[in-house]
Amino acid sequence: MEIDEITVMELIIHAGEARSHAMEALRAARQQAWAQADEQLLAASTAARAAHRIQTELIGADEGCGKIPVNLILVHAQDHLMNAMLCRELAEEIVMLRREMADLRPSLPQES
Repeated sequence: MEIDEITVMELIIHAGEARSHAMEALRAARQQAWAQADEQLLAASTAARAAHRIQTELIGADEGCGKIPVNLILVHAQDHLMNAMLCRELAEEIVMLRREMADLRPSLPQES
């Protein structure tokens, strides 16, 4: 069974989008822009789900029998997805830690 390049490219695009949003969430958290960080994490999750859906379709079509030939672009797409998923998970944890640290910082006394 052949898979078309468009399917593999869509997997790469969605995975790349997920990673980009996760990195933007980290940048927003550095600025303590919590709403923006949350929006970026949500966008990262949405893009990762789209990529994962494609991956699941490919796995289903293969049926564990090697029906889909593995080529370099498919390996590349899988690598993108796994990196994006890890990046998103780590970004969620780091944003949460930054938020907790910001809440623990004592506020400076106001000048009179």
